[in-house]
Amino acid sequence: MHAPVHPHRPHENPAGPGITPARVPHGSVREVRELLSRDGAVVLTGHHNTSDALTLAAAQVMGDRLRELYPHRVRTSHDGAPVHLHADSFDIAVDIGGVPHRRRHPDEDHVLVQCARPAPRGGDSFALDAYAFVDGLASGDPALSAFLTGSDVDLYGAWAGVRGLPVTPRVGRHVEFTRAGRRVVRRTDGAVPVHRDPDTEHVLTQLTRFRDAVHGIEPSLPRFRLDEGDILVLDNYRCWHGRDGHAGERTVRILTARSCDAD
Repeated sequence: MHAPVHPHRPHENPAGPGITPARVPHGSVREVRELLSRDGAVVLTGHHNTSDALTLAAAQVMGDRLRELYPHRVRTSHDGAPVHLHADSFDIAVDIGGVPHRRRHPDEDHVLVQCARPAPRGGDSFALDAYAFVDGLASGDPALSAFLTGSDVDLYGAWAGVRGLPVTPRVGRHVEFTRAGRRVVRRTDGAVPVHRDPDTEHVLTQLTRFRDAVHGIEPSLPRFRLDEGDILVLDNYRCWHGRDGHAGERTVRILTARSCDAD
């Protein structure tokens, strides 16, 4: 049995940057926005278990700041392996009738995950305040901190064979700032060294160290369970999320979006 979570005060892990998002009824729009701004994550309860609910939730959360929604994705896993901490991010466009359509965007600043079918056993979620994580590296691991803030990588180069990815590599850093001053902390398994980067060996070493540091903190993070219909809303620039392995079938719906704050 899972302990109830106070609707106004998310549990925090005193040993690190892990968070448990507050659970808030979907009609409490002001509270949802305040908690998302404060904590970077919130769970909306009471929505119908439908894909329409994700669109409604995105409109509630972002209001007139909502700029773009990307196509809904449905993910069903059977006896699923764990999903490591990550931030949703991809760069893919398709041609439909001669007109280019963007299916995903590298700078999606919001992600909404609805639990359509909880796993009968396992599958609990976890989330991490990536701002706190990288701030801790400044003193705890200066070399890794310097890499994340100062080294360019090809963010999706590991997936170069996927049709629709741009021919020109998407080069950036794991920690950057938007023109408006928002900090972006990326976490993707697609990052590789830029082609013919003279520091390729160093970049590969630091990418491995980054992966190991992220995987290493996961067991200490608090877990929370999404019930049927619940929608996890994340500030995708600030929070990473993952889930435990599970037995049986589990289905989620995912919607990524950009607000006007993504500039």
